[in-house]
Amino acid sequence: MKIASYNVENLFDMNRDGNEYEEYIPNGDWGWTETMYKIKLNNTAAVIRGINADIIGLQEIESETALKALKTELKRQGLYYRYYVFARNKNSSVNTALLSRYPIQSGLRHPITYNGRYRDILEAKIDINGQSLRVFVNHWKSKSGPESKRILSAKRLSQRLAELSENEPYVLLGDFNSHYEEYKTFLKSRKHNDTEGITGINHILHTIDDEGNPITYASLKENNEHLYNLWYEVSPEKRWSHQYRGKGEGLDNIIISPALADGEGLEYVRGSFNRYDPDFLFYKGKVYRWQQSRKHPKHHLGEGYSDHLPIYALFRM
Repeated sequence: MKIASYNVENLFDMNRDGNEYEEYIPNGDWGWTETMYKIKLNNTAAVIRGINADIIGLQEIESETALKALKTELKRQGLYYRYYVFARNKNSSVNTALLSRYPIQSGLRHPITYNGRYRDILEAKIDINGQSLRVFVNHWKSKSGPESKRILSAKRLSQRLAELSENEPYVLLGDFNSHYEEYKTFLKSRKHNDTEGITGINHILHTIDDEGNPITYASLKENNEHLYNLWYEVSPEKRWSHQYRGKGEGLDNIIISPALADGEGLEYVRGSFNRYDPDFLFYKGKVYRWQQSRKHPKHHLGEGYSDHLPIYALFRM
């Protein structure tokens, strides 16, 4: 079974509800038209079809209308997802979703309590051949804000995980807007480090130990309080899914619970984690994101995919 995560970069529909980004106002000055919408749907579906995951968490989906249109385009391209859940937050322009070939037993939204525009964390309980697996789809606050804002999402997620039994298998995935070793990379950033070195992804979710060492697969099996970030399964030069000013960042993550490494039931297949990075997702050495002309009049070009690369991992009984 393959589980994946993909930030599709702003999949907006053609309904005007007043919450759109300026460049995605239907038939507005930027030229977000039905034609552009169909191209974006086609390109996004082509990437998801290439990944061919059984379960995929998605970020930056505007609406359930856009998600259903994506499902229709995927089916047209030969990939059918029978089940889905969508986390709609009326205060957010983009939201999280999940598509699955396996039955979804329940879906929950976990709002972040704060006076701001925060995406809900989406929880899906999925029936994998008689065994339940919980998948949490995340899209934390962007790095336009400090680490304290991402810690709000981390604490809400950690609170929910503490309510589960210690042998419950779960996967945390999505765009955490946090590097897998954020506790190292943000230390010298005055803009981001407003928490005295504490990070959401590493300290709150316990992907490092008390001495600041990354949790390994072996140590995960020895401590039920730790979680394992799968970026450590690939070579260091490939540990990125997003680029900022030409530098790679591992903002998209898949993190697993100890129950997926205990040798019983559903298990992570070691060494199977990777990013989906075919040549067509790059242009001139950079991730081939959805293209917009900044020359006046500003407009969509109808080319490209997303500013993030998808990531995936395999699991088996």
